[in-house]
Amino acid sequence: MTTPKLLAFAGSAKETSVNRRALAVAAEGAREAGATVTVIDLRDYPLPIMDEDLEAAGGQPENAGRLQTLFGGHDGLLLACPEYNSSITPLLKNTIDWVSRPDADGTGLRYYKGKTAGLIGASPGGLGGLRGLTHVRAILSNLGMIVIPNQIAVSGAPKIFDDAGRVTDEDQKKKIRAVGVALAEVTAKLMALRP
Repeated sequence: MTTPKLLAFAGSAKETSVNRRALAVAAEGAREAGATVTVIDLRDYPLPIMDEDLEAAGGQPENAGRLQTLFGGHDGLLLACPEYNSSITPLLKNTIDWVSRPDADGTGLRYYKGKTAGLIGASPGGLGGLRGLTHVRAILSNLGMIVIPNQIAVSGAPKIFDDAGRVTDEDQKKKIRAVGVALAEVTAKLMALRP
């Protein structure tokens, strides 16, 4: 059986982010479904705001190249997507934009095209970040990714985690893990179809 490699990260730099906590649960589900999961923290890859003039003057930032290498070495993305003002976070959008930039080997779109993505969101609000997930789904789909239909938007998220970051609501835990499981399974099936 083909082992899918998934790159997982949250679009939040906050240490106690509920999205980072939910990501850990989804990643656990993906691993149990047979995937290898690399979890990264975007704080370890600081980037300037995407600016083509900056890029033209100084070339690609080192961390953009590091992220492109990571994206290139994985078959899919598992993303925890906070919602800021009913949309995608600046951190997540900036990361997506820099990775999509051309490098010495050609278009950066190859880091997305034909790969899979699974989305989760968590928020203190009643919609659980659903509006932001809609925007992330559209962006990744436009980049050529296969965004699985399984997703979860966890409302009232701070209440479902204990002080150690563990999920205390078993029903929500199953739903979050199920996104990781589905992403691993879909990615493996698509990989098996490739020549």
